[in-house]
Amino acid sequence: MKVEAYEQQFQSILDGSNTATPYDSEDFINYVKMNQARIKRWNKIGKLLPETAKAIQKIDQTMHWVLITEPWCGDAAHSHAFIDKLAKLNTNISLTVQNRDAANSEIDQYLTNGGKSIPKLIVRDAEGHDLFSWGPRPQAAQELAMRLKGDESMDMDDKKKALQAWYNKDKGRSIQEELTQLIIKSLKEIV
Repeated sequence: MKVEAYEQQFQSILDGSNTATPYDSEDFINYVKMNQARIKRWNKIGKLLPETAKAIQKIDQTMHWVLITEPWCGDAAHSHAFIDKLAKLNTNISLTVQNRDAANSEIDQYLTNGGKSIPKLIVRDAEGHDLFSWGPRPQAAQELAMRLKGDESMDMDDKKKALQAWYNKDKGRSIQEELTQLIIKSLKEIV
């Protein structure tokens, strides 16, 4: 689906027209509400790094970007806006979104440590061959999440707050730096 259709899912969940599981749960509705606000905020204030914009603008071949995500995913909300902004910089890039839990999802081909962690960005060439995949989080956020997961002295809400604080402080820099390196590497391999 197009990014706009994915973003419309948030509103259909919040206005009650989509009550399919897990959106029949107040907790999940609250996650969607927070994530919609995060995406809107990053769309408004998120700044692209000049080196990342330059790498994206150098892409001179068709690329298909597939973002596997879900409206309830907090990590995805912090990455979504930056991925969308980057894709819009170059007409050679088409971005589509897949819901992880949809029947046609490709998530089983892109597991993280055996799990269906999201978001996952899969970047393909014009023939549909994978150039690289990224996700579910920037490396520093992933390391923090793993440390937090093992910290039994913190409750789940404090762990979530610590990870959200990391994203707010990072301001999208890490995802852009990581994608810049992957794009530069893939461009060298294409030539």
